[in-house]
Amino acid sequence: MGLARRELLLGLLAAAGQPAHAQQAAGKPIRIVVPFAAGGGNDVFARQMAKGLGEVRKSGVIVDNKPGAGGNLGTEQVARSTPDGSTLLLGHTGTVSINPALYKGLKFDARKDLLPVAMFASSALVLVVPASSKVRTVGDLVDEAKARAGLLDYASSGSGTGGHLTGELFAQRTGTKINHIPYKGTNPALTDLAGGQVQMMFSVIPPALALVKGGRLRAIAVTSAQRLPSLPDVPTVAESGLRELAGFESTLTYGILAPRGTPDAFVKTLSAQMLQVAGEKEFQSRLDVEGAVPLLGGPPDYAALISRESEKWARIVKSSGAVAE
Repeated sequence: MGLARRELLLGLLAAAGQPAHAQQAAGKPIRIVVPFAAGGGNDVFARQMAKGLGEVRKSGVIVDNKPGAGGNLGTEQVARSTPDGSTLLLGHTGTVSINPALYKGLKFDARKDLLPVAMFASSALVLVVPASSKVRTVGDLVDEAKARAGLLDYASSGSGTGGHLTGELFAQRTGTKINHIPYKGTNPALTDLAGGQVQMMFSVIPPALALVKGGRLRAIAVTSAQRLPSLPDVPTVAESGLRELAGFESTLTYGILAPRGTPDAFVKTLSAQMLQVAGEKEFQSRLDVEGAVPLLGGPPDYAALISRESEKWARIVKSSGAVAE
């Protein structure tokens, strides 16, 4: 038997021994499901990843927006998809770590039904107050909240969001009572904050930054462990010097997950390809525009982080009594 023919036969035998779904994936484009509407940070990150991944794999990678139920609709769709590598999820802390504690009666378990592939970014929030406020530091804010117990209001883009739960975490750590005022979205919340109807907000960075630069809001802290390139002069909450806020951190982690049962070899290869894309300057510069920073890790790293975040936010949801809208 000639060498070429022998290699061909061995290749066919190897293919025949693979699970049917592993062979099927080879001929399908990859679909990254974003469980939110187009245009937000989740969508931007997914499209940037799809672009880079398509170039690395030299095959089609598309983004499919499936909004609904606070991200649960698209997440469940991926969790129930055939684990052949053709359907992936753009996941973040809200959908895989907060929602399981926030929503009752979910028909899927994110930690059991989804397989972490790679994490690539972390996004902090910025603590902002009206430009007219006398509050200039976190210490000032805590003093004000204690002096006016129960009289300060903080806005969020909705009940159960990162901004809401970060406010609860802040109140618990500082022993203060501040009232949560949920809005239907970030922009109306920021508008009322700028107008002085509420006194503070933990906001996603891009829309808040525009109002800070426009002189309508003052940024007094970010919720990351380190200062952000987009706000280099704004200290972290932990830098406040208050003992009760030492180590304070509240971030959203972004990554890619696959249905549980997706072949290990495929996941390993895909993870390496995604981390290659996420390590490129073009990708990281896009993160910076969205107020995020690189956070690279493979399946074990991402799984461990999801576990820690799930435990942390489950405690906050339970102690605060937060419920989904």
